[in-house]
Amino acid sequence: MNKPVLVIMAAGMGSRYGGLKQMDPIGPNGELILDFSLFDAKRAGFERAVIVIKQENEKDFRDVLGDRVSHHMQIDYAYQELSDLPNGTPPPKDRQRPWGTGHAVLAARHLVDGPFCAINADDYYGANAFKLCYDHLVSLENDRDMTMVGYLLKNTLSETGHVSRGVCSLNEESKLVDITERTHIISSVDGPLMTEDGENYTMLSSETIVSMNMWGFPSVMMKLLQDSFEKFLVKGLADKTGKAEFYLPTVVDEQLRANNAVVTVHTTSDKWHGVTYLEDKELVSDALRQMTEEGHYPAPLWQKG
Repeated sequence: MNKPVLVIMAAGMGSRYGGLKQMDPIGPNGELILDFSLFDAKRAGFERAVIVIKQENEKDFRDVLGDRVSHHMQIDYAYQELSDLPNGTPPPKDRQRPWGTGHAVLAARHLVDGPFCAINADDYYGANAFKLCYDHLVSLENDRDMTMVGYLLKNTLSETGHVSRGVCSLNEESKLVDITERTHIISSVDGPLMTEDGENYTMLSSETIVSMNMWGFPSVMMKLLQDSFEKFLVKGLADKTGKAEFYLPTVVDEQLRANNAVVTVHTTSDKWHGVTYLEDKELVSDALRQMTEEGHYPAPLWQKG
């Protein structure tokens, strides 16, 4: 079996944040959040990463990341493009953005020939998460064997606004039963609160397991994504609003319901950090600086050599 590869989804624009936040220096020595993910992945055992971007942004990514990471692990780029559709199908004329996280991972299909871990570029996951995922991937039992790293809801909330989280249901063996997307969760003095209508709130347990889009898959997942995407397009291209999204968790759910997958959830107690809103940047920057000062990361992050 080929060694696991890290697939990083970095093609999305941060609409609420106001720019391409994946390339925003945020660490104590000007690092990106992406730098910390790559560093933690390298420590966990990953030797190669495929960063999925818009082709127009490749020079920017190479300029910002520079050579500091490529001296330590192999970095390749894949392009998520609106026109990347099967059988030469033309995209809708009114469509402006690619097709979602499932499409982003699928964009790396020509560069991934083994098991892989998929993550967001603008999320800080913590060292333990990468270790949990890598260790699972190197011991996959079969083509149905998948994994997800779960987080405690209390460790994923933003202090500056509401967040969307995939709330997970697990069985007694820590296998994923389903994920329910909750689009409006806020932090309060009483604990996390959820609303569907913006008026009525329901309390959630702070220990609720949520998905932050860190997945581990066997290589066959690329074929499953391809098949599912073709079916999605039948409906997606008929969507007159041009806003249909092909989500990675939706495909996982499809495989679960078809009994084609068993997803083991490894829960980490690490705190997730991310810049959902511009106001989050200072908080994340402070957290990364503190972890560096405490010795969890070297300074600078990537040593020359």
